[in-house]
Amino acid sequence: MGKLTAQAIAERALEIGDAEGLDTVTIRRLATDLGVTPMALYWHYKNKEQLLVGMADHLIGGFAPKEADERPWREQFRDLIEGLIRTLRAHPCAKSVIEQIDPIEVPNFLAVWNQALGLARSAGFGIDESCLISKYLLQSAIAIADAPTHVRTVNPDAVRAKLAGLRSLPEETYPHLVEMASPLVRGTEPGLYDTFGVDLVLGGIEALASKG
Repeated sequence: MGKLTAQAIAERALEIGDAEGLDTVTIRRLATDLGVTPMALYWHYKNKEQLLVGMADHLIGGFAPKEADERPWREQFRDLIEGLIRTLRAHPCAKSVIEQIDPIEVPNFLAVWNQALGLARSAGFGIDESCLISKYLLQSAIAIADAPTHVRTVNPDAVRAKLAGLRSLPEETYPHLVEMASPLVRGTEPGLYDTFGVDLVLGGIEALASKG
């Protein structure tokens, strides 16, 4: 193979993590997969912690948000959160990776974080509010990308049982649960789920901004 790069190692680590879970990603396993000795990998990543940072950097860099431009901050915020959702959903292990790293050690994460803070400031929010907005945006992106609405391997018998359970509730006591049993159990159409989720988050930011 050609010259082994940190990016190539991180990419393979993500592939293994996506397919088999993050716990299976080790320096030794990567070395075997890449056909090199563990020492060849230690040149780039001295331990699992450094490897996770490299994976996170490669992951977040995958959607390369555009630099701040002259468009309204609302449009730029939408690009940011939608890009994060796409990237997170493309890698099942992404949530686990992000939960185990320090953002300060990840250059691409810092770039996204800094951009979110700048957009919040340009929308008229104060320092504390901007910090909270940046955190809620990341958590919202993770929640939307990780939603069980997009998991289609659910046991059909379990779905039918849960649906029957909701529909059998006393309608006079729980009218709305009975009425909406199907979408609650089966989930909504994925496109609607994503669009509504992003609109909900951005709508809240816009409403708060308009009060300022």
